[in-house]
Amino acid sequence: VQLVESGGGLVQPGGSLRLSCATSGFNFRNYDMAWVRQAPGKGPEWVSAINSGGVIKKYADSVKGRFTISRDNAKSIVTLQMDMMKPEDTGVYYCAGDFHWYEVISGRPVQRTDFDLWGHGTQVTVSS
Repeated sequence: VQLVESGGGLVQPGGSLRLSCATSGFNFRNYDMAWVRQAPGKGPEWVSAINSGGVIKKYADSVKGRFTISRDNAKSIVTLQMDMMKPEDTGVYYCAGDFHWYEVISGRPVQRTDFDLWGHGTQVTVSS
């Protein structure tokens, strides 16, 4: 099983980045997927989730209206388009899957152990 994130980097406030997560080794189309981020010195924060069919999308209040999640089940890829970025969006972004949907999107603090599928992460830094 592999989840490989890419697309991170340094961006100025107000700028955009597009993260991608290429997956293999499991039946991607059967799994809800999510993006989770972790800022320096803080615990993981759920950012967005998309159901297995790509129809239902949820966002944390902190990114609603600025981030867009999508997936391509034919290519086993999930993406996160991040626009109007803010310094507080800085952190390591992880692609994750196989989790209890309503627990993760409830807004309660999440942990690495909430997800059975987890990528290696990609660094995103928003700074002028």
